[in-house]
Amino acid sequence: MSIAEADPNGIIQCTPPKSARFLHRLLRRKLAVAGIAYLLALIVTAIVAPIALSHIAGQSAGSLDAVRAQPSLHHHLLGTDELGRDVLDRLFVGTRITLVGVGTAVLVVLAIGVPLGLAAGYFGGWIDRIVTWVSDLLFGMPGIVVVLLVLAVFPYSMLAAMTAFGVLVSPAMIRVVRVSVLPIERELYIAAARAAGLSRPYIIVRHVLPRVSGAIIVQTSVMAGLSLIAQSGLCFLGLLVRSPAPSWGGMVADGLQLIIQDPWLIWPPGILIAVTVLVLGLLGDVSRDALTEAWAAPVRSRRRPVTAAIGDISDEADAGALLSVRGLNVVFQSRGAHTRVVDGVSFDIAPGETLGLVGESGCGKSATAMSIVGLLPGTGQVEAGSIFFGGRDLATLSDRELHQVRGRDIAVISQEPMVSFNPTLRIGRQLAEIVRRHHHVSRAAARSRVLDLLAQVQLPDPAAVAASYPHELSGGMAQRVAIARALAGEPSLVIADEPTTALDVTVQAEILELLRELQANRGMAILLITHDWGVVAEMCQRAVVLYAGQVIEQGPILPVFQEPRHPYTKGLLTANPHGVPSSEALPAIPGTVPAPGQWPIGCRFKDRCVLATGECGDGTIPLEPVGTRREARCLHSAMLEGECA
Repeated sequence: MSIAEADPNGIIQCTPPKSARFLHRLLRRKLAVAGIAYLLALIVTAIVAPIALSHIAGQSAGSLDAVRAQPSLHHHLLGTDELGRDVLDRLFVGTRITLVGVGTAVLVVLAIGVPLGLAAGYFGGWIDRIVTWVSDLLFGMPGIVVVLLVLAVFPYSMLAAMTAFGVLVSPAMIRVVRVSVLPIERELYIAAARAAGLSRPYIIVRHVLPRVSGAIIVQTSVMAGLSLIAQSGLCFLGLLVRSPAPSWGGMVADGLQLIIQDPWLIWPPGILIAVTVLVLGLLGDVSRDALTEAWAAPVRSRRRPVTAAIGDISDEADAGALLSVRGLNVVFQSRGAHTRVVDGVSFDIAPGETLGLVGESGCGKSATAMSIVGLLPGTGQVEAGSIFFGGRDLATLSDRELHQVRGRDIAVISQEPMVSFNPTLRIGRQLAEIVRRHHHVSRAAARSRVLDLLAQVQLPDPAAVAASYPHELSGGMAQRVAIARALAGEPSLVIADEPTTALDVTVQAEILELLRELQANRGMAILLITHDWGVVAEMCQRAVVLYAGQVIEQGPILPVFQEPRHPYTKGLLTANPHGVPSSEALPAIPGTVPAPGQWPIGCRFKDRCVLATGECGDGTIPLEPVGTRREARCLHSAMLEGECA
């Protein structure tokens, strides 16, 4: 990352700023600039050349004194043909005919393929069956025969021939769009848009189409190249353009007739056709990359920049800790800036310890945890800081090196186990893949190990579960299977991202008891992400409280519960439903967590804090010791000393 400055809200403006507009992203790519310049040159030539060289289209013969003249800088740059006609002039004039044919076919493909593909993929049912049936029918037709029949009815009609060709190849676009839409139609944000009352056409145009536009662009470039080849082939056969009007394909045919006497004549139109097809393909690829850059994760190095921020705790790792996080900053790229979501977070996890990462939604808990294993979503990346584990700084490892750590040394338990499994594969097969990946055993040994893992997580019939598909499991069973998957590599640290959120109270208790037993038997450490203080009290030895991307308090569980030293921690404990009688109203902290990029100057909790004073808005509030192995980020923490939460 380039040198950048951050404002108090955590927005880091990069130099140079990165525009969010598609055209600007596209023009930053040299290959795209070259391809666009080439196509623009062809378009200008197609417009200007037939006007400036109007005599060429009907020219049946050129200079008889210069028949088959070789290329020359003084007279004919690309030479002349067998009738003395200038090759370069004919290439210029023939460009219009070629591009008109290609444009006609591409427009027909888009007009048919995109709407039908979107409808088939989004609506499904009888619409999908009809569209698929029509596509299969068109695919089964002999394309060249149909085009020849059209030309028999409409001789030398470029419009008729290329329209027929576009219709015949449109099923390829339909299938690509349909396949791209199918997984998107099932995503939660589409269901949310429907629940909000948005119309289906609006959802398709505003939510679905932008997500499949990359596939459409690539397929369009392929169709354009295929149309160019088909149009040139028909011109080569003399079926589209009447002689002596020039066309690229017709010039290839003319050169082929003289390939023995003058082999040069076939090269200018042949090279032009090949280069144009290549440019169309490359431009499609780079356009897709530029279009999806706004929401796709960039290929990036994980190495820390020189401008790494210094955390609140010493940058050196704790020698006795299994995991030491120091000064961790996590940013997400958006609209020319990097928005910081985690700011200078530092903590340690000892071997066999359970550490609770606590805070409201939007405080940076999941971003902190996922940065440890390099699984930040979208454009997220570690901007600064260190993550020491096993003698190595994970923040400096490449993705390939981290691949050796994931699953074997550090495992993750998702808060949504049902969607974390492949719905088309049986549970046993998915677990066996992980066992074989980490332990390099035979299939039989992997199956035996899978059954053993399922038994360890206290599933009553491991063989039946292994033979089941994910949708056949209950929520509690799926969570147990997710735990078994995390244990498959025998990790020393497990990151549990709110593992009981989607479960009922009874199943929650069972899962927590299972985690405690497994931890006691295996001696593994657990980083538990949660907003439930009841889970923290039951599972953890220490807690780290996050607010607006910062650690605002951390320490052993009992002192934190009995005597919180930050108003936010006190507010969370007071709002814990486990400690409030059912007859009383549940206390709540006023306001909401400020979004990244909107963090206030000074104390980020001051707008919600009853103890806030003017000095709370002056400068950065440090994280300072407030007791044995305890720290708090509050100027008024002494006022809370002696109070009981």
